[in-house]
Amino acid sequence: MLVGNTVRPLSICFAMRGALIAIEGLDRTGKTTQTYFLTRKLEKHNIRHELIKFPERTTTIGKIINTYLSDKSFQLNDQAIHLLFSANRWELIDTIKNYLEQGITVILDRYVYSGCAYSTAKGLSFDWCMNTDKGLPKPDATIFLKFEDGSNTNRSGFGDERYELVEFQEKVKIAFEKFDEYTEWKPIFVDGLSKDEVHEKIWSNIEELLSGVDSELLKF
Repeated sequence: MLVGNTVRPLSICFAMRGALIAIEGLDRTGKTTQTYFLTRKLEKHNIRHELIKFPERTTTIGKIINTYLSDKSFQLNDQAIHLLFSANRWELIDTIKNYLEQGITVILDRYVYSGCAYSTAKGLSFDWCMNTDKGLPKPDATIFLKFEDGSNTNRSGFGDERYELVEFQEKVKIAFEKFDEYTEWKPIFVDGLSKDEVHEKIWSNIEELLSGVDSELLKF
């Protein structure tokens, strides 16, 4: 089993690079809202940053993924769609690394963790799912937004896409728990909190990274 602390440094050594920060969570937990709040605050503080959302639906691979997610009649083998999600991340690896090398903070709306959790929830092997992303850069911090009471399933728009089913989301929630031992994993319970309160919790978890990171970028 892959262990969160078992990571290997990338061959490139950075003097002072941008931070790599991922925002994760179940569907409809407020990730899009919180990434917006975060990028707005980064702009206010004149911190250079780029936001990348996964899946990145405008690439050739991303367009296939978009069709799969939005059209429930479009069928693909579970292993095949997992590999497409992974390939979608790999095709942006150079872009991400280039931003970081320039001292630009990169915010990821979903990343490796979602890819693995959703596929594991469908019955695929956790180790197999993680192996397809072995070598991708590992975030300096991963914020995981979570509800304890299942409130995300009551939010507007829930059910519009393929994976937005209550029973399936519960399986995804359990799969995400495998990342609790990862050192970069920062869970935030959003039950009963306002959007601003959630934002402040996120900010307090990443603020020290935003002036630049002088350690090597690790990889999965």
